[in-house]
Amino acid sequence: MAAQPPTCDFGAKAPDFSLPSTDGKTWSLADVAGEKGTVLIFICNHCPYVKGIIERLVMDAQTLQTAGIGVAAICANDATSHPADSFEKMAEFAKAHAFPFPYLHDESQEVARAYGAVCTPDFFGYNSAGELQYRGRLDAFGKKAAPADAPRELVEAMMQVATTGKGPEEQVPSMGCSIKWKAE
Repeated sequence: MAAQPPTCDFGAKAPDFSLPSTDGKTWSLADVAGEKGTVLIFICNHCPYVKGIIERLVMDAQTLQTAGIGVAAICANDATSHPADSFEKMAEFAKAHAFPFPYLHDESQEVARAYGAVCTPDFFGYNSAGELQYRGRLDAFGKKAAPADAPRELVEAMMQVATTGKGPEEQVPSMGCSIKWKAE
């Protein structure tokens, strides 16, 4: 059953983090942040919703980065119960899809909990002041193929954020597989 995040909590501050990346570096929020905003996406390797959007996500991330918006993806899934989401598999996934952004590993799941991440993919778009302005979806097509002229909701929203500091009032939440939390 698909999980869906809550609506955008406008103005919520982005929690800081320090996470290892598949590129061999450790990244913090400041390292990821762009001059005009930041997008953090909770994803994983095995989810059909992520697999369905990954090529569009890479394309849209490149567009955002060119506009001065920082982008990073974070995998917080429990790799013990879901080995396809291990750090080694993350590196393979990032390479296979030529990620232009860091793919961070939240093994403790503390960062996902701090952000209130719910599903994969789960998008968090922040303005240059680090205030949440977008908690919507990539686009209306989800895991289905999208036509070339499909509206690019994440890109359009973040371009508005980059220009005005404010996200659109109307946002459609993302949908995807639930984050695979560790047993407590």
